[in-house]
Amino acid sequence: MIELPEYLTIHPEMETGGLASADLLSHVLAQIRLTGDGVYSRSLAEKARLELEAGAAHICIVTEGTLRIEGKEREPAVIDTGDLVMLPRGPAHLRLTTSGGPATLVLCRFRFETDSLRGMVSAFPDCIHIRRVEGAGWLEGIVHFLTIEAGDMQPGAALMISRLIDLVVIRTLRSWIHQGPASGWLGGLSDARIATALKAIHERPLERWSIETLARIAGMSRSSFCERFAGLVGRSPLRYQTEWRLALARDLLAKRDARVGQIGLSIGYESEAAFSRAYKALYGHSPRAEIKLRNKNAPPG
Repeated sequence: MIELPEYLTIHPEMETGGLASADLLSHVLAQIRLTGDGVYSRSLAEKARLELEAGAAHICIVTEGTLRIEGKEREPAVIDTGDLVMLPRGPAHLRLTTSGGPATLVLCRFRFETDSLRGMVSAFPDCIHIRRVEGAGWLEGIVHFLTIEAGDMQPGAALMISRLIDLVVIRTLRSWIHQGPASGWLGGLSDARIATALKAIHERPLERWSIETLARIAGMSRSSFCERFAGLVGRSPLRYQTEWRLALARDLLAKRDARVGQIGLSIGYESEAAFSRAYKALYGHSPRAEIKLRNKNAPPG
């Protein structure tokens, strides 16, 4: 039988000698692996467009001047001096241009590793904007270190840059979650009780959870738990568990030796037919079609 990937059982507190609390954000970020591969400064003239690599995620911090960001499905916004904007899926359809004069930026480029769970990454919005006042206490200090690394390539610089970008991503997500616009697993992070239940679902996806058990884990009544969970996460607790299981299956289907029946059993379905029905209902195509699609798009070799 195909086993769930080892990294799904990583406990952050075990990796750090018990110094870190076993919170949901740490647990998820242990699964959403990223590699930071560049920190650099850039100066732009008035009315210039910021060109970014299409296939990479970026963090942009405005150190002088102002940027304007706009896109097809969002209202234009101003990125002031001291603000940060994170583009988890790269520039995509977004357009960033200087506004009211030239601007100076610090840019971080990073990529989500291929074994990261796509369902988790897809919960990120196209753009996360952290204003200077919201990043007070950490943003200016991080910018200082990023600026040093951008202009001084000493031994160990590659590792230092990757670690700094990890830190910036985590702090950005923490600040953004407190603003309250998130949904999915990110939305659940804003409430410690709901996050506790979510973490249990993530750590033990094969558990036959009941609403009563999850509510007890959260320390809430059944009705309050269901209402709060749905309001923050955007779906019921058991629906969320189903989607989480199928997200795990989707990543297992990417393996070259993937077998649909075994993967269905490994995530708790009693038959391949039941697994296929659930998978198609969520993703719009069968697990076998997923494998064909992956093989078609896989690089040669």
